[in-house]
Amino acid sequence: MVWEGIIEFCTVANLHSFTKAASYLDSSVAQVSRRVATLEKGLGVKLFNRTTRHVSLTEAGQLYYAQCKPALEALQNAELNVTEKQRVPTGLIKMTAPVAFGEAFIAPLINRFVKQYQGVQVECRFTNDTVDIIEQGLDLAVRIGRLEDSSLVAKKLSTRQLYVCASKAYLAKHPAPATPQQLSEHNCLVGSQAHWRFSQNGTRTNVRVSGSIKYNSGNALHDAALAGIGLVQLPGFYVRNDLACGRLLEVLSAFREERETVWALFPSNRHMAPKVRLLVNYLAEHLEDDE
Repeated sequence: MVWEGIIEFCTVANLHSFTKAASYLDSSVAQVSRRVATLEKGLGVKLFNRTTRHVSLTEAGQLYYAQCKPALEALQNAELNVTEKQRVPTGLIKMTAPVAFGEAFIAPLINRFVKQYQGVQVECRFTNDTVDIIEQGLDLAVRIGRLEDSSLVAKKLSTRQLYVCASKAYLAKHPAPATPQQLSEHNCLVGSQAHWRFSQNGTRTNVRVSGSIKYNSGNALHDAALAGIGLVQLPGFYVRNDLACGRLLEVLSAFREERETVWALFPSNRHMAPKVRLLVNYLAEHLEDDE
């Protein structure tokens, strides 16, 4: 029975790239290519169609991948279940998380985690960019909202709510909008997206907004709203205290979008290391929903 090259084959099939597979497996493109070639020779079939820009499975490759993937995952899970019980988690976890949310919620939990598991180190890159965690060699990403289709596995960590609000001073001069469409009559404090999200008649609606200020920082938008410059749409962790004490007033509450999900994303083509599994479960257990 042919075994050599199955991990490389499944990784290339999952990522559609020998280069990405080599990076993910911490190997070289030449080594991955050799192992796949050895597998093809042993099977007597061609598994991939290769061009300079594209890699795709042949018909035989599709059939073989469909059979190999669950078998490989079962073997990896069996190995993990045996070794995880005997192993104290150690080593480096490389991850990424959104800037403001990560600094406010993820970093404190990471600090508690590494204090509890002293053999683990965590390197977290805070960025609002969508980082390719496989190309960057990361183990984990924390992301918020709707996810693009990908080869990554997603685990729900928590949820958060978006609010549209403004200061009393602003609303004293500008009557509150009755519908999202009336935002065109207001000075809206714009973030990295030029539209705000709402739910109308059970349907998600995007409304384009504009105003005198545009920041790619939630903290800066929050300060502008407190200064009475305009309306803002922000997650609860920015504004909940201000809403509770009346420094900011919510508008369009009847049109709130459904709560956003906070996700942990990790690669699917090999089992999660015990240290990463432990951190993901720790985040899911301790990360409370953001009201």
